[in-house]
Amino acid sequence: MNQERPVSGSLRKAPESFLSRDGIRQVVTEARSGRRDFIRNAFAAAATGAAFHGAMAESNPVPTEGGDPNILNLPEHSKGLGQGVAPDGSYGKPSKYESDVQRRQSPGLTQTTQASVSFAPLQSLFGIVTPSGLHFERHHQGWWDIDPSKHRLMINGMVKSAKVFTLDEIMRLPAVSRFHFIECGANTAVEWGNVAVPTAQYTHGMISCSEFTGVPLITLLELAGADLKNGKFVLAEGADGSSMTRTIPMSLIKSGEVFVAYGQNGEMLRPEQGYPLRLIVPGVQGVSWVKYLRRIEVGDMPYATKDEAIHYIDLQPDGLERQYTSIQECKSVVTTPSGGQVLLDKGFYNITGLAWSGRGKVKKVDVSVDGGRNWRTARLETPVLSKALTRFNLDWVWDGKPTIIQSRAMDDTGFVQPTYKQLRAVRGTRSIYHNNAIQSWLVQENGEVKNVQVA
Repeated sequence: MNQERPVSGSLRKAPESFLSRDGIRQVVTEARSGRRDFIRNAFAAAATGAAFHGAMAESNPVPTEGGDPNILNLPEHSKGLGQGVAPDGSYGKPSKYESDVQRRQSPGLTQTTQASVSFAPLQSLFGIVTPSGLHFERHHQGWWDIDPSKHRLMINGMVKSAKVFTLDEIMRLPAVSRFHFIECGANTAVEWGNVAVPTAQYTHGMISCSEFTGVPLITLLELAGADLKNGKFVLAEGADGSSMTRTIPMSLIKSGEVFVAYGQNGEMLRPEQGYPLRLIVPGVQGVSWVKYLRRIEVGDMPYATKDEAIHYIDLQPDGLERQYTSIQECKSVVTTPSGGQVLLDKGFYNITGLAWSGRGKVKKVDVSVDGGRNWRTARLETPVLSKALTRFNLDWVWDGKPTIIQSRAMDDTGFVQPTYKQLRAVRGTRSIYHNNAIQSWLVQENGEVKNVQVA
């Protein structure tokens, strides 16, 4: 006998624009005061303002009686001509009704926007691919729109003959296209000590997933006659004002995984994503995916550049730091229901989220709706790819009582995503990078979803 499906509940989206102008000013003021909790306090203040409540307003609900005028009355768009193809010859744009779905920065996070981050709106996305226009950004000295005809890539160091490639020459070589996630090493950084930000966009939004197209780096090294026996590392250097430089182990390059990309999601890279060339280092923190790539130097030891000697390192509870901990370990986050959203009714909901691992494929995702006491295995939606985002779903009926929703991912190496208690036991509370602890969302009795932490 078939069981009757529970009535579906309805959900109010999280406000995309949390901060008003007054809220932004408060964030900046708090930041300049030097207090560690400035982000949490400023977001809390902003969320109680008029901008927050305005964003939470319901839109055009179905009447409970008398018939729905949206069905009974023929709308204008069903009675006349619409717009022609390619209006103004423009690049395609989202609907005006989706204009709030944007990358957003956290004002006051850095002294200047040229060395800051914009966060992808994870709670508003579907599938595993991040649209190029919503892909998160991290810059160290601002982005540039570089003339591709003048851009060059040099291969030097332990090579038979240094070579210089134009973009055109690179694009003539045999290419690969692969889906990979890129995650900033500082994703979820503000949550190390305590809850700091309200939505999935701000807790986990420094991650995106795209189809990248380019040429395996090993191909370029072989064309330059690189010493692949004695050369143990390469130094990748970018052409922006920060001259970002990162050490990449030759072992990753020999595998063929590392490649030099010029394409993203079927088109050329966007300027803010490193146009015309960037390095793709699957599974490794985003800072190693050097943008505006201009030089690869082959060497026999790590280079210990500034951003790998004093930044992008792991702080231990005893005060010592570990270098070259670049792999983004197995991690997941529920994106619906998530912080800032509101469950308007009891009933059926689809719990959905994203999981990923820098060591391979996601093998399993478990979901708890009681704060980690019991777990159910979620459905992994295909394709499940190596070092790419994986979408998971789970059927759930909310009974109207407070509950805590969590997800816990496992990859094909057997690594299981840790709790905050487990992670802090080896990393302390004052770290910055590589926070992959289990995320908890509290669904309150009134349906509001809040960011909380469970040990």
